[in-house]
Amino acid sequence: MNLELQQFKAEFFKALAHPLRIRILELLSEGEKNVNEIQSLIGSEGSAVSQQLMVLRAKNIVKGTKDANRVVYALRDPAIVDVLEAAKKVFNNHLVDTIVLLDQLEGAE
Repeated sequence: MNLELQQFKAEFFKALAHPLRIRILELLSEGEKNVNEIQSLIGSEGSAVSQQLMVLRAKNIVKGTKDANRVVYALRDPAIVDVLEAAKKVFNNHLVDTIVLLDQLEGAE
């Protein structure tokens, strides 16, 4: 079971390993959106957005629901918002550590 869980985690984080996919997830954490809305908010080409949505769908991170002639995307699991927030906290902690180190270096001069 541990090996299966580790494999799942590795695949999950691989699916997140692209800045555009992260941005898409951040937008979807605010609510459902179709491709045109996502493209407009990101300012990226539709094909790039569609390609990244395809990766996220294949990894069951987002789901698409047909609404008339368009597909509306949403996060499959709301816990993904927690993962993004945790990554932000880790980033902020790294910044704090860097600032402390810079302050120490300036004090030593």
